[in-house]
Order: sequence, then C-alpha cells, then structure tokens
Amino acid sequence: MSARAFHPTAARLWRHLAPAERLAAAVAFLREPPPDLFASALGAVARARRTRPQAARALATDAQAQILATVLDPGEALAQGLLVALHLSERRPLLVAFLDALGLAHDEGVLKDEGESPPVDGEKAGAAVRALQAFSREHVETYLNTLWLQDPDRWAALAAAARGPDESACD
Repeated sequence: MSARAFHPTAARLWRHLAPAERLAAAVAFLREPPPDLFASALGAVARARRTRPQAARALATDAQAQILATVLDPGEALAQGLLVALHLSERRPLLVAFLDALGLAHDEGVLKDEGESPPVDGEKAGAAVRALQAFSREHVETYLNTLWLQDPDRWAALAAAARGPDESACD
C-alpha cells in the first residue's frame, strides 16, 4: 500500500476521489437513495446547478448523478452515504474478500450486527489487507479509509495495515 495517511473526514476522502469514482458512487447512491440523505443530495444538485430544488428533483436520475459527482463538498453525512453506496455496489467483492479474510460475519460484505464490537487485531488486519492484492490499491485504500471513518476505534489497526510493515514509520 502507500504511505498516505487516511483522510480524516468522509468529505475530504470524497474530494480526493477520481471523477469516475465519484460518478460511480453517485449513480449507486441514487439507484436506491437512503431516505434520510435524499433531500441533502437533491439540495447539493440544486446548489451546484444554481436552481430550485424542484428543478433538481425533475432531472433524470443520470443527470442528477452526473451533477452530484461534481460536488466537491457535499457535507459529511452525504459524503459518507456516497462512499458507502460506492462500496456496496460495484466494489462488493472487495468487501467480501476483506471481511472473509478477517473472519468476521457478514452478509455479502455488510457486517452483521454483533452488538459491542471489539477493535480489530493489528496482525489480522494486516493479513486481511494483504489478502486484497488482487484489487486496485486505490480501491482498497478508499475502502479501508471509509471503514475507519465509520468506527475509528474498532478499525484503528487499518491505518497501519494499509501502509504495510515497511511504511509504518513514514508518518
């Protein structure tokens, strides 16, 4: 992996994604938008187009997605939702491989509710990250950063695991 530190917020991680990744995330998000974030997404589209929310709502979904992908600061909650949508769509095999390598119960890449979840062991995290070598390094880094943002205490070991043993002293 690289020596790059995790982005501290979902909005910052979103801003650093490639345009094609942001578009894939926006398309996945709008395919089945979470009700609690849909209004925020339409608001972001309306602000980007400098139009009224009704006009944003009337746009075709693909047009909404293209516009939403250009919004570099969608806000923290919406950025988190977009990142999750990205991973739960076309990147699901990455999630499955990682959680399988960790030995964590999941349903096609979505962790099963385990109540109080202890922090992930550093050695196990490193082994699970190494098991992802078949996937794009950038996709793996984005996924690990997204997972860490959702629960920094549980996933603290991911920052070091993503860098690898030779790079952990680079920060």
